[in-house]
Amino acid sequence: MSYQEREIPRENLEKSIQVLDSDEGLRIDNKTSRIFINKTARRYCINMSENGHDEFIHKNSASEVMSFLSDKTESSSKIFSY
Repeated sequence: MSYQEREIPRENLEKSIQVLDSDEGLRIDNKTSRIFINKTARRYCINMSENGHDEFIHKNSASEVMSFLSDKTESSSKIFSY
């Protein structure tokens, strides 16, 4: 079985975070880094990946995730749901 990936518009990012299921994820491709967002039953896990270094951050709500991402995404970023 393979997963399906689809690009989502930036204006749908917050809604996509709010409705994220535990078997789904989001990926934000910046020029020099990638950000992965997943959700467990209790909180969101954000994986910041840059130059082979991963940093994991946890947030409790979609609004906290959006605040965290505000200065970490670029206007040219591509956003994917998988």
